[in-house]
Amino acid sequence: MQIKIPENANKIIHTLMEHGHEAYVVGGCVRDSILNKVPMDWDITTSASPMEVKNLFGRTIDTGIQHGTVTVMMGKEAYEVTTYRVDGEYEDHRRPKEVLFTKSLKEDLKRRDFTINAMAYNEVEGLQDLFDGIGDLERGVIRCVGVPEERFDEDALRILRAVRFSAQLDFIIDEGTKQAIKTRYQHLKDISAERIQVELTKLLTSDHPEKLLEAKELGITSVVLPEFDAMVETEQNNPHHCYNVGVHTIHAIKAIEPEPILRWTMLLHDVAKPLKRETDEKGIDHFHGHDTEGADMAKKILRRMKLDNHTIHTVSHLVLWHDYHFQAPVTLKKVRRTMSKVGTELFPVLLKVQRADATAQSDFRREEKFRVIEEAEERYYEVLAKKQCVSMKELAINGRDLIENGVEPGVMMGAILNSLLEQVIEDPTLNEKDILLSLVAKQQKIK
Repeated sequence: MQIKIPENANKIIHTLMEHGHEAYVVGGCVRDSILNKVPMDWDITTSASPMEVKNLFGRTIDTGIQHGTVTVMMGKEAYEVTTYRVDGEYEDHRRPKEVLFTKSLKEDLKRRDFTINAMAYNEVEGLQDLFDGIGDLERGVIRCVGVPEERFDEDALRILRAVRFSAQLDFIIDEGTKQAIKTRYQHLKDISAERIQVELTKLLTSDHPEKLLEAKELGITSVVLPEFDAMVETEQNNPHHCYNVGVHTIHAIKAIEPEPILRWTMLLHDVAKPLKRETDEKGIDHFHGHDTEGADMAKKILRRMKLDNHTIHTVSHLVLWHDYHFQAPVTLKKVRRTMSKVGTELFPVLLKVQRADATAQSDFRREEKFRVIEEAEERYYEVLAKKQCVSMKELAINGRDLIENGVEPGVMMGAILNSLLEQVIEDPTLNEKDILLSLVAKQQKIK
């Protein structure tokens, strides 16, 4: 088997070998190369100590030297070079108390999470596969190196990583590894929210986000996302639905492109339904107010997950508006009003969310829903083409113009501008400076 290693990574490996050290590319880059995927990073493992690595290369950065990692700069390219190591005792299911360096490749590979990530390669000695990673790649299996309970006791995040790799590669999880997850999933409470969020985002944006249901079965989401458990346990006896809330959510996630904000929106768009479920006298379930409550819950969940403010604001805003439905016929005026509230840039994103939501529902009135969404999209582009005003920044006058025409600064000025915007949204032909100033003068005269 041959793997094409980038030229600069190869130079690092050969430099280390020429000076009497062992060196290989290792981990994910080997796995991805075997799967004919393009590796994101090329990590190198070596028997050389960190100081020996630093002495051999002109430009290095001590990125994690206490754990044996030195970043070697080759021009503008950076490569992490890590000394073979053996982890000391783990106390918190996150990190070892100490790291001991070793000269044994086998000892280094033994501490890695899964067999498919525990392979090393160089052009001289070829593939080093001591735990049948190749076999597991061929079988499509995620299996821990050695005793799975020990691997999860060392770093509990591996529990979630097992499902994430399963989702990204469309592999099954080995039965022994599954059983170990069921006995160790509570250790995830010791893992930082940031690390959990990274794995969840990768799972959500994979080709198989439905693996989140397996995470629920294994107990994982009861710790990292208990709201999802409640969703899976909430039925939707309603003509518009054919799945429970959780399964509907998974279908909605799969119906939208794998971009983090979109996938998080679909995950959380119905998060409040378990709290808002009401059943009428005919046995029909209703979820009034789940959009408003859901927006608040989405904010809290995303903050808990330590996502960035832009994602938190955008997702919660889309959750708030996801259940807004245009009534046919969809007019320019209706679209202008909605654009003004949702935002011009987010309006087409909202339509994507609504389309994915409808796709994951029953076929009851589905074609009608799609037709209305398409009409709204057409009207949206018509508003843009005609450059019709839907926001304050597009209004033909501003606060300075009002001051110059005798309006005193303060709360009243904001009220006047909002009133003018409302009138312009109703009738775009009013958005001329002279016309708007005459409306202001008339209003002031009446007062």
